Amino acid sequence: MVIASARTDIAGFLSTVIYVYTLLIILYIVTNLLFAAGLRAPYNRTVNSMLTFLREVCEPFLRIFRRMLPSFGGFDFSPIVAIIVLGIVNRVLVEGVIHG
Repeated sequence: MVIASARTDIAGFLSTVIYVYTLLIILYIVTNLLFAAGLRAPYNRTVNSMLTFLREVCEPFLRIFRRMLPSFGGFDFSPIVAIIVLGIVNRVLVEGVIHG
């Protein structure tokens, strides 16, 4: 009974971590698109801190997929592939194996 409860708690925790990381990747994509369009206040410490945080959290994971994917001109499909992989990991590992 205790083991089943622990497995459920671990599955819930991992599912939440994957969900939050997916949201961070989406936020990173949106902020980069907005800043590329010129919607950035220059020399704003808060905005720079937020962008630095998102870059340091998301780039190591996205870099894995950038190395594997070929270049498609100016398009970067690595965030889309990363989100799909996170969804597959959530489905297979968390819901399938751990949660059972």
